[in-house]
Amino acid sequence: MHLAELAEHINYLKPDDIALVEKAYQFSKSAHEGQFRKSGEPYISHPVAVAKLLAKWHLDANALMAALLHDVVEDTPATKQEVGDLFGKPVAELVDGVSKLDRIEFQTEAHAQAENFRKMLLAMARDVRVILIKLADRLHNMRTLDSMVSEKRKRIAKETLEIYAPIANRLGLNSVYQELADLSFRYLYPTRYRVLAKAVKTARGNRRALVEKVLEAIEQKLKDAGVEATVTGREKHLNSIYRKMLGKSLNFSEVFDIYGFRVVVRDVPNCYLALGVLHGLYKPIPGKFKDYIAIPKANGYQSLHTTLFGPYATPLEVQIRTQDMHKIAEAGVASHWLYKTGEDSANDAQQKTHQWLQSLLEIQSESGDAIEFLEHIKVDLFPDEVYVFTPKGIIMSLPRGATAVDFAYNVHTDIGNRCIAVKINSELQPLRTELRNGDQVEIVTAPHAHPNPAWLNYVVTGKARAHIRHYLKTMHSQEAAVLGERLLTQAFRALKVDPNTVEAERWNDLLRETNAKSKEEILADIGMGKRLNLVVARRLLTAGEALSNEKKPLGSITIRGTEGMAVQFAQCCRPIPGDPILGMIHKGKGLMIHTHDCPEISQFRADPDKWIDVEWDPETKKLFEVNIKLIVANQRGVLAKVAAIIADENANIENVHMDEEDGSAYSAMNFTLQVEHRDHLARVMRGLRQIPEVVRITRVKG
Repeated sequence: MHLAELAEHINYLKPDDIALVEKAYQFSKSAHEGQFRKSGEPYISHPVAVAKLLAKWHLDANALMAALLHDVVEDTPATKQEVGDLFGKPVAELVDGVSKLDRIEFQTEAHAQAENFRKMLLAMARDVRVILIKLADRLHNMRTLDSMVSEKRKRIAKETLEIYAPIANRLGLNSVYQELADLSFRYLYPTRYRVLAKAVKTARGNRRALVEKVLEAIEQKLKDAGVEATVTGREKHLNSIYRKMLGKSLNFSEVFDIYGFRVVVRDVPNCYLALGVLHGLYKPIPGKFKDYIAIPKANGYQSLHTTLFGPYATPLEVQIRTQDMHKIAEAGVASHWLYKTGEDSANDAQQKTHQWLQSLLEIQSESGDAIEFLEHIKVDLFPDEVYVFTPKGIIMSLPRGATAVDFAYNVHTDIGNRCIAVKINSELQPLRTELRNGDQVEIVTAPHAHPNPAWLNYVVTGKARAHIRHYLKTMHSQEAAVLGERLLTQAFRALKVDPNTVEAERWNDLLRETNAKSKEEILADIGMGKRLNLVVARRLLTAGEALSNEKKPLGSITIRGTEGMAVQFAQCCRPIPGDPILGMIHKGKGLMIHTHDCPEISQFRADPDKWIDVEWDPETKKLFEVNIKLIVANQRGVLAKVAAIIADENANIENVHMDEEDGSAYSAMNFTLQVEHRDHLARVMRGLRQIPEVVRITRVKG
């Protein structure tokens, strides 16, 4: 019976391909023999239903075979090798792409979900049919979710709403997206779904006459203008209505546009002609017109959208598109198989999908683990978009809320890494500026610029976030390796050994013993406090050398101030050259420099093992931050006098804040200054003491 059902849908295939699909059906039926779904149906009914959904998109025989076999590797003794031997390697790869990583132990459910999702997306980046099979699989599972227990229903519905529905939307599979979103809404919020469905049903009766009147008026007006068109009225999906009510805090009675109208015409000029006719019939609502024909959505979707004042001041949403646009709007990336139109629009959709899939591979290579990867991808799946222009007039679509930094990374990774400023509509703006529709964006770069950690606070695209994190991790690791080498050299000197005499073979032995990938990894671990320099030095020496050398005290590390992220200056005491200092290795963070008298470290002072002797390089070429506090008389112009003295002494003001007015004759001013060294600070403080209004001045530590 199941085979006969499937045969009706696959008659577009060649006879040889039909025979292969039937062979896959027989193998799957045999493998799943004795297995039943929660609903009580034989298990084979599920793979057949998935294959039927794919047959509607006219997918090829390999995809249909993979749909029939998609659960055999996961749920039966059959192996990937066996599937490959019987049906060919491409089918085995598709089945493997859809299968979960069930045989691996994961720390948490979230980690398992993220790893499975990453595996599927990487397979999808190689072959988009993987995700089409997975979406058809998920759609049939959602249609038959009633048989599951309530808790599992909600978990599956949440995952569908967060991941699979947005992917369907991203690929332009509109009907799949809408059905997945509606089914997820139904199982996540059953009571809200029932109440809303009932309200829509009631409204349908009340508004039937209005819809018929509008349909007749539109058809007649288009006919009079000589525009051939198919006009349909459509009800908005419950999930769309619910999201609109939620987003705009509306009651159902306030949501008028639960009905929309679709006008399908012959060609693009007729789209704009029809738009003019409709704007003559009903007045358009200002600001509610969108031209997705001239600027298609990222998933290739094209249409004109307009909202009109209908009869009785009811807002009416209208979409105007050609027949080809309609096919792509419904089938999205699957239209590549279903409708080989050769139209530019179809090619655009394919190209945009390909670019998105490539960006997934890029994000994957920059992401540390699966959960981080999933977090980056979720950001990119939400469809609200802004359209901006490059200086050459090329249109780019970005998620709503995207900043100039997101734009820079979208153009090219190197542009993102080296951006220092942005011109938006020919005016210089901060890099954190949110972009708006129609902005023209020009990125200013510098050869030696690099990503700033602060960018992570405001970028919204997964690509930008992944590249910034990857760069910072790489830089931290490189800088930690440089510091680690200095610490290891210090340990060798304490053991009276020349570091250059350590043979490469000893390093290779150490790498094998510690399972480290490279010498740089061990040095970075020393720099980040994950390994002790003396322990590593002793292991690198032969037993005889290590024992015969009497240990002497470790020498000190010279601090130049330009070491980067591996050496950090403690915020609690803000040491500057000239201050007596101590270094403390923080595991995973590197070397933290404190002043000798920093109150934060008093409890660790008794433990000499935690400390490393450090000293300032006499030739530091960096500005260091320091906090000072002034008590000043409340008089007009005092802040200007203080700022002038600081500027005269060539110091920078990084930050300033004043205590709130409390009616007192005196106020406290708190400055963060940038100075070269302790003598420079002393000159600044001497200058400030000359101001009559300054009562007291102190350097703040702790």
